[in-house]
Amino acid sequence: MHMETTKNRKKNNRQRRLDNVLSALKNDKMSIFAIVWLIALIAVSLLAPLLPLDPTTTNVTEMLQGFSSQHWFGTDELGRDYLARVVYGGRVSLLVGILAMLASASIGILVGTIAGYCGGIVDSILMRLVDVLHSIPWLILVTVVSLFMKRGIHSIILVIGLFTWMGTARLTRAETLSIREREYIQYAQFMGVPMWRVILFHIIPSAFPTIIIVATTSIADAIMTESALSFLGLGIVQPDTSWGSLLQRSQTYLQRSVHMAVLPGILIILTVFSFNKLGNLLRIYVEPRISEGERK
Repeated sequence: MHMETTKNRKKNNRQRRLDNVLSALKNDKMSIFAIVWLIALIAVSLLAPLLPLDPTTTNVTEMLQGFSSQHWFGTDELGRDYLARVVYGGRVSLLVGILAMLASASIGILVGTIAGYCGGIVDSILMRLVDVLHSIPWLILVTVVSLFMKRGIHSIILVIGLFTWMGTARLTRAETLSIREREYIQYAQFMGVPMWRVILFHIIPSAFPTIIIVATTSIADAIMTESALSFLGLGIVQPDTSWGSLLQRSQTYLQRSVHMAVLPGILIILTVFSFNKLGNLLRIYVEPRISEGERK
């Protein structure tokens, strides 16, 4: 009987969370657009190899052409189809965003939970490290490190992941400081449960609402960082392409082919905006009190 009551309660909670998300979507049409945009973007990126798109074939007789039935997005300075370049650039930007987010979130969650759970000297050392790294402007830090590494997608993911985790660590630490005072955590400590089990099976699941919001925001931040580095000439190298590298190469041809800069710029803005909207919806689902409070 007790098990059935627990199952019904969980089912009702899931339904309440889903209702909150649906209500948020009903009141915010831009959230619907964000979801549709991300689904379409991910689908096109995954299916790109199956589409009749060739981002590398050059044709010097068709350089810097405008929109046409043959080239929907025109061509670039080498006569390559710009639609194909944009699609394959989106694949790289999304890949960098997701993998860099996983690296950054993993480091931030690890440092934040250990600092918040252990406290004392461990907390002081880890937080002073976070303060030092956080005091350095991230773009300068990432740019300097990028100069000493071989340019390419792997280096970009590594650099972004290693030097953008400080905000995640601070938020996770704050959540951990609150969670560790709860009775079930104190009981686990009293029973001698190893620290790694408490962190992995109790603290991180309890901090999941914060983690999921930070993760979606980190994807948007990683895409912006990669775009900035590629725009400065420190990111993706030919023949690979990304939206940032397309922006960088378009500078020379702004007067003749402004679409070469406008298109990837718009795509970056829409994608970053959509991931931020997705983070808000996930926060409403995992923490329904937020939506209820807003309605009141």
